[in-house]
Amino acid sequence: MDVGELCGGLEREARELGADFFGVADLEPARPAILEQGGPAVAAFPRAVSVGIALPHAIVDQLPRRSERAVAMSYRHQAYDVVNQRLDHLVSRLAGRLQRAGYRALPVPPSQTVDTRQLRGAFSNKLAGHLAGLGWIGRSCLLVTPQSGPRVRWASVLTAAPLVSTGRPMAPQCGECRECVDRCPAGAFTGRLFREEEPRELRFDVHKCKAYLDQTEQAGGLPVCGMCLYACPRGRDASARLSA
Repeated sequence: MDVGELCGGLEREARELGADFFGVADLEPARPAILEQGGPAVAAFPRAVSVGIALPHAIVDQLPRRSERAVAMSYRHQAYDVVNQRLDHLVSRLAGRLQRAGYRALPVPPSQTVDTRQLRGAFSNKLAGHLAGLGWIGRSCLLVTPQSGPRVRWASVLTAAPLVSTGRPMAPQCGECRECVDRCPAGAFTGRLFREEEPRELRFDVHKCKAYLDQTEQAGGLPVCGMCLYACPRGRDASARLSA
C-alpha cells in the first residue's frame, strides 16, 4: 500500500471515530527521553500517530465549582471515563489497520500509570502530539493547541510504518502568562517554560498534584481538579467562541 494512501486512510478512520486532532510524529529527536521512560521496546518505534479528542467546554468551565459533587462527577465521568474509552477504541482500530497493512503497531492508552514512583506512563502522548506539530507544551506541562488550548485528551499509536510527519514542534506561545501556575491549588508548577532537554521535575512536581487529590478524597470529596485545564486563556477563549 502507498504510504500516502495509508496515512490518509488512518486520518479518515480517526476522524470518523471522533478524533478532533490527528498527526504523525517523527520520534527520533526524542529517542533518548523515550528510551529512559519506556525502555527499549517502546523506543524501538520510530514514529507515532497522535490523536486527540477535545473535552466539552461546558464541563471544563464548571471546574471552579468542583467541590460540588455533581460538578466533580460530571467532569470525572465525561472528561476521563468516556473520552478515555473513546480514545482506547480509536487507537486500537488504528493499530489494527497498521498491522493489516504489514507494520508493527503499539496502541498507547490515554491514561495508564506504569511507573508508580514517578507517576507516569510508558510513553508521553503529549510528546507525540507536540512532535506532530499539534501544539506546544505550556507551563502546565500540558499540550496546548491553538484551537482548544489544553482542553484535549490524547492517545497514540507507536509504529514502524514509514509515515510522513505532519508538522514540526511548536515553540511555546504562552508569553508571560502564568494563569495555570497561579491557579494550581497544589502549587505544583514552577512556571518554567518547556525545554525538551530538561526533566519534567524542573517544571512540575507530580507528587504535589497527587497529594492534593489524595487530600481531597480523604476529606470526602472526589479526587478531581483540572484547574490547569480551566485556567489557560486559550481554552477559555475557545469556549467563549461557542454559541450559547
